[in-house]
Amino acid sequence: MAHNPPYKICFVPKSREEEEEDEKIYKRYREIVAKLPTIEGWTGNQLYQYQGFWHNSKLVGVGPLAVQDHFKPQPDDILIASTPKCGLTSLQSLVFAVMNRKSHPPSSHHHPVLIFNPHDLVPLIETSLYSSYVNGNRIPNLDILPSPRLFSTHMPFALPPQSETPRIVYICRNPKDNLVSWWHFANNLRLNISLEPMKLEEAFERYYKGMTTCGPFWDHVLGYWKESLERPQNVLFLKYEEMVAEPALHLKQLAEFVGYPFEEKEEREGVIDQITKLCSFQNLINLAVNKTGTSYPTISNSIFFRQGKVGDSANCLAPEMMEQLDRITGQKFHGSGLTL
Repeated sequence: MAHNPPYKICFVPKSREEEEEDEKIYKRYREIVAKLPTIEGWTGNQLYQYQGFWHNSKLVGVGPLAVQDHFKPQPDDILIASTPKCGLTSLQSLVFAVMNRKSHPPSSHHHPVLIFNPHDLVPLIETSLYSSYVNGNRIPNLDILPSPRLFSTHMPFALPPQSETPRIVYICRNPKDNLVSWWHFANNLRLNISLEPMKLEEAFERYYKGMTTCGPFWDHVLGYWKESLERPQNVLFLKYEEMVAEPALHLKQLAEFVGYPFEEKEEREGVIDQITKLCSFQNLINLAVNKTGTSYPTISNSIFFRQGKVGDSANCLAPEMMEQLDRITGQKFHGSGLTL
């Protein structure tokens, strides 16, 4: 069983006065959230709407508000982003393995990817670091984390403060597959708390209306897409389907972007293939750490991995559902140059 995730060192002991101040800060956030619009979430928890997007009132809690006030990005930070269920978990392991391959060779039998769930290696800022539900009413000291710092997020681009823009790796996915993945994920969570499974028709209706965590999906994707066009040196925009089709090509692109390009010697020695194999969906899903244990309270690591297939939605969605999603995607992305 793995010991504490590396990022936990940022929760340093505080004086009583500092703890009381943190309590006051989180109390103020809860008072703000209590006045925001809410809807019933997919897993029995409420979603609240903040600055145009929906957030899980339990798992994330007031994390987005705390991130805005307290997360101070550094220019050499790397931030991995996506709307949920678009391939973030696999991407976390890839970026970690690329950036740490000197100290942790991908061929090592003791590689951190084999020991920790990807969410423990690359913490979600709004959940692992700033959610009162996950870590109590504590504001972490991120300054003590070694540089370059590696974080992840499901928050829309407009939310993190942009005083210093880190390099952001964003991954998106076809909305049809994203919906089906969300539906299965939500029903696994509902099963854990003895709720009846959500019918696909209800999931489709909610998704279509943008009523899902960090939704609307299309607004989330467009935010990062537009930023990648305006500042390509800061935002690398990836598509899940393309990464599955050509993993080595995109791994080289990823390594270049985060500042850890592969040397010719490494390519000859097969390092790219080693990392690709280490972080492949099939390898991750079979690891003991990803079959048992939890990275977040009450959520088993195993539900973060299902199939990872491209086009699986065709086996679940009715033709009219697929047509409707294609239609709204075309409307939302019209004129943007983005196709999924």
